[in-house]
Amino acid sequence: MDFFNVDIEMLQRLIAIAMSHGGDYADIFFEYSSLDEMQFKDRKVSSVGQHVDYGVGIRVLKGEQTGYAYSESTQWDKMVKAAQTAASIADGMVQAPCPVGVTEVSHGSYYPSQDSWKDCETSSRIDFLQRMNDSIYGLDGRITNVMESLTSSFERILFFNSLGELAEDCGPMSSLGVSVVAKEGSRRETASFSRSFRMGSEFLTDSLMAETAREVVGRCSMLFTAGTVKGGTMPVVMGAGGSGILLHEAIGHAFEADFIRKGTSIFTDSLGKKICNEKISVVDDGTIPFNRGSINIDDEGVPSQKTYMVKDGILTSFLHDRVSARHYGVAPTGNGRRESFRFNPIPRMRATYMENGDSTKEDIIASVKNGVFLDTFSNGQVQIGAGDFTFYVKSGWLIENGRLTQPLKDINVIGNGPQALADIVAVASDCIIDNGKWTCGKEQYCPVSCGMPTVLVSKLSVGGI
Repeated sequence: MDFFNVDIEMLQRLIAIAMSHGGDYADIFFEYSSLDEMQFKDRKVSSVGQHVDYGVGIRVLKGEQTGYAYSESTQWDKMVKAAQTAASIADGMVQAPCPVGVTEVSHGSYYPSQDSWKDCETSSRIDFLQRMNDSIYGLDGRITNVMESLTSSFERILFFNSLGELAEDCGPMSSLGVSVVAKEGSRRETASFSRSFRMGSEFLTDSLMAETAREVVGRCSMLFTAGTVKGGTMPVVMGAGGSGILLHEAIGHAFEADFIRKGTSIFTDSLGKKICNEKISVVDDGTIPFNRGSINIDDEGVPSQKTYMVKDGILTSFLHDRVSARHYGVAPTGNGRRESFRFNPIPRMRATYMENGDSTKEDIIASVKNGVFLDTFSNGQVQIGAGDFTFYVKSGWLIENGRLTQPLKDINVIGNGPQALADIVAVASDCIIDNGKWTCGKEQYCPVSCGMPTVLVSKLSVGGI
């Protein structure tokens, strides 16, 4: 509260103003964030930048209506104006009482609460990027361009609501992204790789440098021997890790309770029903230590948790913010998230993954006579209501008689999320959380992560670009 220059009395007065037009509930969200970024291109630093954001958002709920306003200043008159604006959506003039007492929300701690980047010299960041740049060029003589991006941020939030709940959190986020271009004769290939964790300057390690250089060069080099796939409907083996983005996009969004409330999700009437193989359990988890998608509390002051959306093939829970939880008469699941104080919180995923099954990757591949193995997913399009999706896969392998044979590139995968989930017939015990720089763009941008074990989908439509 000292950081945002407020006290309990001020917060209670703001809540009273916000609810002065008859609201059922109100909350206040303070946020400070700082972001430093450095770009490395053409063997030198090409740009640096620092961004600071600060402000407060005030929300009022009355029935099915939501009033939201924000201020980029925490001066008292500016906050009062924001509270009055949010309150103006309500009819009548029913004065709401201030909270009698204050309850401090307790929560877990899944990442550092200190900003160690402030003690990290700029020269150390440049040295790290320069050494990694040299390493990448040294691994493959065909590399002609290397582009590196290093970002570090630190965020503080303070939350208070009309229930008297007071919550606060702070923590870092660090991200490294690398893209390379390679040429062999007239052929040109590109590849990228990223890593992101809720960590401070301890993020910059020699092992991170080695992993990033090895992976990005390996992905790019493989593409020179890759062919294209002949289109058709066939079995698809999805590799462990990054293929979890399909789980996030094509299935996870359909479990978010705002889509359920609107009746636009194909799973609207499926709670408690079997929707896939009993070997499948799908989780949204905000409690993985240092994970990009982890949060100690969500942006509505609710402690983070691990939520089973699907347990042993049964749809057991949707992902709730306070609004949807109140509508359905259940507890919120800690999924109320927002891009910043300028945005109203909505149900959002955190780290979404499928738990391990009882097969092995080798047995799953061996069971496929003719199909494809997909390992590097990229962008895609999803229709939330029906669950239909199209995904672009950067690389994979042809499967012939139970063996990986020809490398593949530039693959389109087309299907339906709920149907693809139902068509998973084998799940391996090798789940990997992909620690890439994943960002979800549902109306607002939020950091997330995803994961999968190796799985076999009995049939999907596959084609070349």
